[in-house]
Amino acid sequence: MSKELNEDTTFKLSLKTLAGIAALIFTFVSMWFVLQADIAEAKTLPDPEISRMEFDMKDQNIRASIENTEKTVDEIKAQLIRMEDKMDNLR
Repeated sequence: MSKELNEDTTFKLSLKTLAGIAALIFTFVSMWFVLQADIAEAKTLPDPEISRMEFDMKDQNIRASIENTEKTVDEIKAQLIRMEDKMDNLR
């Protein structure tokens, strides 16, 4: 048997629960205002300058990471082929 919610339905909240809810709301509201202030400050800051040397170093690092990933994938493929050959030999 389920209870129906209507105008006559009552429920009790303790002061402790109300204080917790108020603290939670206060926390969220203060976080919102701090976030808005940080966004406004970030908008006024100048754009960071990326030097050509920094760009080249990052580009080189990304390319090296891609090459390492390709080598790792090739090694895994070779291991998979060897495992498949061994499984075929077992049959």
